[in-house]
Amino acid sequence: MKRVLATVLTLCIASLSLAGCSGTTTPADTQSAPAPAPAASSEAAAPAKSTNTKLTVGFAQVGQESGWRDAETSSIQFYAGQHVDTIDFKFADAQQKQENQIKAIKSFIEMGVDVIGLAPVVETGWDAVFTEAKDAGIPIILVDRRAKVPDDLYTTFIGSDFINEGNEAADELAKVMGNKGNIVELEGTVGASAANDRKKGFEDQLKAKYPDMKVLASQTGDFTRAKGKEVMESFIKTYGNQINGVYAHNDDMMLGAIEAMKEAGLKPGQDIKTVSCDGVKGIFEAMVAGEANITVECNPLLGPQFFDTCQKLKDGQQVEKWIKSDESVYRADTAAKDLPTRVY
Repeated sequence: MKRVLATVLTLCIASLSLAGCSGTTTPADTQSAPAPAPAASSEAAAPAKSTNTKLTVGFAQVGQESGWRDAETSSIQFYAGQHVDTIDFKFADAQQKQENQIKAIKSFIEMGVDVIGLAPVVETGWDAVFTEAKDAGIPIILVDRRAKVPDDLYTTFIGSDFINEGNEAADELAKVMGNKGNIVELEGTVGASAANDRKKGFEDQLKAKYPDMKVLASQTGDFTRAKGKEVMESFIKTYGNQINGVYAHNDDMMLGAIEAMKEAGLKPGQDIKTVSCDGVKGIFEAMVAGEANITVECNPLLGPQFFDTCQKLKDGQQVEKWIKSDESVYRADTAAKDLPTRVY
């Protein structure tokens, strides 16, 4: 028995020795191991520099409600993809839900990003989460849509003058309608700043300058082609040949409305004049085909402006409260020439 015990003891000691030479350690070993003493030096050690030199940005997008929105998303993602050596980009698709955007913003705050960008689904309901970002020292950039919050809760807005777009849409529709007639209006998403302002700009301009033009009905098409078609079908059933013009808050809804007009035996662009906003390629194709009259451009290619602004904020620079994008009005008579230059 003594010989057996001696043999077992010898084997245990040998196995412990082998384990000690394997080079592996447990977390407890790592935590308890004392740090080596620094070498003596007559000079003070230089402070360690942060290795996180990249610009870290979180962006909460509305969703994919239109070709215009897809173009904006592509512009932002493409720019980030071309600069992966200097930009760490986090992207969230909210699928047209405010609660999803709020969750994304909270997640970006937890990540400690340098800047948060978003196109708000609606204008209201942002104060609490924007305050969280402010308390965390993270600036917020609003892109293409505004939010109704105190000015100190966001840093800047990059985008269009939606009220002016509504003004221009009214002026352009008045020209092709001879300053008189009945209009139906396809509104964007209820509560969205683009929808609110384009409606206000259009209707204020009619009231101020065109007393013989009247909006028969106005209903949301939620910025989508399918809903635009559905609402236009309803308008045609209700008002029939009383409709002389249609104003859509974006081109996708107008493209749906054009389908509804054609299915009802009407000639869009002729029997019913059209004006819409954005400037997507599809509406240029419709103008070339004689099925649409005017589009008021709203430039979605904001990627370069957005990231340039983010970098300035990371560097501690001041930026303007409203950074406007360059835009134009396009009409059917130049659509064939303009179409090849459209990139969205």
